[in-house]
Amino acid sequence: MTADFTPDRPAARSWLAGFLALGVIWGSSFLFIKVGVAELHPLHLTLYRVATGAVTLLVVLAVLRDRLPREPRVWAHLLVVAAFGVALPFTLFGFGEQRVESMLAGIWNATTPLIVLPLAVLVFRTERLTVRRAVGLGLGFAGVLVVLGVWEGVGGSHFTGQLMCLGAAACYGVAIPYQKKFIAGSAYSGLSLSAAQLLVATAQLAVVAPLVAGAPPVPTGLSAKVVASVLALGALGTGLAFVINLRNIRVAGASTASTVTYLIPVFAVLVGAVVLGERMNWHQPVGALVVLLGVAVAQGMLGRRRPVRTPAAAAPPAVPAGR
Repeated sequence: MTADFTPDRPAARSWLAGFLALGVIWGSSFLFIKVGVAELHPLHLTLYRVATGAVTLLVVLAVLRDRLPREPRVWAHLLVVAAFGVALPFTLFGFGEQRVESMLAGIWNATTPLIVLPLAVLVFRTERLTVRRAVGLGLGFAGVLVVLGVWEGVGGSHFTGQLMCLGAAACYGVAIPYQKKFIAGSAYSGLSLSAAQLLVATAQLAVVAPLVAGAPPVPTGLSAKVVASVLALGALGTGLAFVINLRNIRVAGASTASTVTYLIPVFAVLVGAVVLGERMNWHQPVGALVVLLGVAVAQGMLGRRRPVRTPAAAAPPAVPAGR
């Protein structure tokens, strides 16, 4: 993926299908996690899905005749990105969905941009804090409190599950600005870096999972729906969806492609309600709308903006989790 320049407002027909497909795939990932953790320990589920995603991207690399990074420095940074961008958040979403509805996990995933921003400003120094962004953060934080329903008190398994999902989003708050600061400027393609990231995460999980959760079960001992969920999470949500995202960035521009953030919780809620029959309390979707409003304000999605030409990211953010 080269730094192709794309107008901010290309014809919608050139990118809309891929944009919607990405929303469906990543929004449905929370359903597959819910099904998977019914039989698999969250660490085992994460190991299987990440390994499947790594194999998928390696096949795409071979087809495109691309190659993995060769610099030791890049691989050293990928140890951090793989841990905080893949292994930890994927596992935390798994633990969280043992306690909360899949649709609620999808809502918590939408808080990622709000967590990324303060860390990018204060820790990694890759962004500036403006009044607009501060207002967006304030709105988002208020939305988080509404989703949590703090007036009902804290504690209990359901509240713990929500905190785990919030912790998963917080992991992205570390991984995304870290990758932007230390890896995004490298000469390697986004596809190459992501395949390497999944390989490193697979190795990390292959060491940790047996120590914490025991030996992974043999796939033949799992039900067909769990095997299908793992394949969907790995090959689609962690593999091919990334290729679609790269195309969206190239065709529509990074700013437009990033607005898939708003679609993911919508599809997560729809799929959870239709397939699993899940229901939410009134304050959870209301809080989600406030969170998304905060994201929109912080990212400058509201109001009129001058059209500019934006370089497509050579190395997009760490593979978004839960996705």
